[in-house]
Amino acid sequence: MIEPVQEHLSEDELEALEGPSEKLTNSVRDLIDAVIRTETDVDVLDEARRQIESVTGRLREKELPGSFGVRFGFPGKLRAWGNTVVGLRNAIAPPLDIVWNDDGSVVGHATLGAAYEGPAGYMHGGVTALLLDQALGEAAHAAGRPGMTATLNLTYRRPAKLGPVRVEAAAVPGEGHKTIVRGRLITLTDGEEVCVEAEGLFILPRAVREKAEEMNLETPHR
Repeated sequence: MIEPVQEHLSEDELEALEGPSEKLTNSVRDLIDAVIRTETDVDVLDEARRQIESVTGRLREKELPGSFGVRFGFPGKLRAWGNTVVGLRNAIAPPLDIVWNDDGSVVGHATLGAAYEGPAGYMHGGVTALLLDQALGEAAHAAGRPGMTATLNLTYRRPAKLGPVRVEAAAVPGEGHKTIVRGRLITLTDGEEVCVEAEGLFILPRAVREKAEEMNLETPHR
């Protein structure tokens, strides 16, 4: 069972932490891109490694014993800063910026660079699946039927070029705790091209439903 972690940060403390955390993550994300694409001299690579190891050591002086997980505090709001697609503190995340629409659908935007390459100049197929899995899951949440991925079926229409993308997803009308969601990934580099289509089944386990009701939590999101 997935257990949210209760924390005791006030709203002001959380807001004070959010800005510096986002800036640090953006810097690390830029570092990843620079490491992939640099053509600098070997001595510069060695000096950069030493500086990075020094900073990493300082950050590890105080750290969580495991993953970030999902945390909740005021007033029952959940945050998943370690999420590999949208996490505020995860430099692996593109990040995918997702908006929930009033009709229950979701639309997300991201720009994928060198760190997400599979075939030369194109996104890795597993990365497009990652983005769609997140978008479809959030669409289930937005429709009021959150769940965990049970199945995810993908149809790759054409290779997805690196660069800006849009993902769209919406749940199929239904009842209960099993939800079918459909979506697609569209590249925006040269006009709009639908590259991947997806359909997923999302199920909210009974234990998770009972725990959420017990703690009076909001729908998980960021």
